[in-house]
Amino acid sequence: MVRSESRILATQGGYEIAARIFRPDGAVRASVLIASAMGVSQVFYAPLATWLASEGFRVATFDYFGTGESRTVSLRALTITISDWAIFDCEAMIAELLKESRSAPLYWLGHSLGGQILGLVPSRDRIAKAVTVACGSGYWLENPPRLKWRVWWLWYVAAPISMSVLGYFPGKRLRKVGDLPKGVMAQWRRWCLNPNYVIGVEGAGIRAQYAALTTPITSLSFVDDEYMSAKNIESLHGFYRNAPRTMIRIAPTDVSASRIGHFGFFNERFRDSLWQRYLLQALA
Repeated sequence: MVRSESRILATQGGYEIAARIFRPDGAVRASVLIASAMGVSQVFYAPLATWLASEGFRVATFDYFGTGESRTVSLRALTITISDWAIFDCEAMIAELLKESRSAPLYWLGHSLGGQILGLVPSRDRIAKAVTVACGSGYWLENPPRLKWRVWWLWYVAAPISMSVLGYFPGKRLRKVGDLPKGVMAQWRRWCLNPNYVIGVEGAGIRAQYAALTTPITSLSFVDDEYMSAKNIESLHGFYRNAPRTMIRIAPTDVSASRIGHFGFFNERFRDSLWQRYLLQALA
């Protein structure tokens, strides 16, 4: 039996975020922090979190400030950035899991953006293992060919104009990513227009942080990912150059499926295939 509870956590950034903790009905093998993709609510990860808890893991999900259940004020009033999400939101989640049990190892499960920002997290060295899912650099010229014209329009037209007029990014209205604070979207735009993504924009100190990480990383990526090319995947994980890396490239036919894509991994239909075969092995 899996138990879950909602929490509101204070961050060092001076604001609060909404989180949910999923608990196993027995001994805890490890704690797993699920870091979301850009614009994706923690609710999306509840099926996987519940399943992992049934396998003996304590699991936490959360919404970055300004998104999902952590959107408590007008986005126009926020000056928050992706870096703030990593430094304050992720740090608060790590502190909460470690407070509950310092004896259980802490694992990181990052989907897309959730794997990109690991190098920015202050307590990254407390993480024993990391698994990235559909995670790569967002550099737009490395994106899959069919996506390039759409991201060109996003980065050079839709994003700058809408943010200038509205004071935030109206992603729901544009059917792109979701509504986001201006600072988040502006920083993400800078990253995506730079060949070296986050480490190309944020400078030598951040480049060194990524390079210094030694946490073992397992990358699970998919040949039919509509947002991340093989080059995107390789580039991002190259930033973690001193971390032991296991790169696993999965085709839908490997699990008798017609499609996985950028988001499919988290669908419960993959419980007995992708979750059991690949994720549990990575967390073992």
